[in-house]
Amino acid sequence: MLIMCCVIRVFLFWNFWILDCKLFAYKTNVMGTLNMLGLAKRVGARFLLTSTSEVYGDPLEHPQKETYWGNVNPIGERSCYDEGKRTAETLTMDYHRGADVEVRIARIFNTYGPRMCLDDGRVVSNFVAQAIRKQPMTVYGDGKQTRSFQYVSDLVDGLVALMEGEHVGPINLGNPGEFTMLELAEVVKETIDSSATIEFRPNTADDPHKRKPDISKAKELLNWEPRISLRVGLPLMVNDFRNRILNGDEGKGL
Repeated sequence: MLIMCCVIRVFLFWNFWILDCKLFAYKTNVMGTLNMLGLAKRVGARFLLTSTSEVYGDPLEHPQKETYWGNVNPIGERSCYDEGKRTAETLTMDYHRGADVEVRIARIFNTYGPRMCLDDGRVVSNFVAQAIRKQPMTVYGDGKQTRSFQYVSDLVDGLVALMEGEHVGPINLGNPGEFTMLELAEVVKETIDSSATIEFRPNTADDPHKRKPDISKAKELLNWEPRISLRVGLPLMVNDFRNRILNGDEGKGL
């Protein structure tokens, strides 16, 4: 009976913890954005919303342009983040149109680089940390789903150009270089350890099959495009991760 009670408590704690994390993500994107827009209105500040490529969901258009409205499951397991960011964009444009708040919206695609948290759950940091620790790299599904990876300094340059310019957005900021998860794993192996292995696990719910930005708008309006390829930027990230892992700074990032 005691064991059963403990199991039930753990089950309830785990499920409430997951629920709380999802609600926290949604509240941050909605209430946090609303609060900051109110502050920007009061003090006359220019407001930057760092939105995400997740607003496109599992896209039926490829590559994704800013004019694409997306293909998002509003009741899916990932929807707390997707719909939270979509709502944040709605609030930002409502404040811009209705309250004359000066805003900028960036739709950020997958970003990697030094000083990321070692175990933040993103695919690049997962692969790099696992390869350095001599663990199998975890691939979900068949590994044929694609993503586009931009180096952090390219993203910073794009955000600065957006904030200093006169264009509201939304504007895609990402690297059009497209990799399957298996291709990414091979690049990580080439960079860290050619003997690294891959472990396949069942795919997560609503995992987008493709993701690639159309950055024509950023090129034209911001005179911006990424300059650092994955094969150039990844070793810089690996050096940072290796130093922190070997020095015992596990889990620490920015």
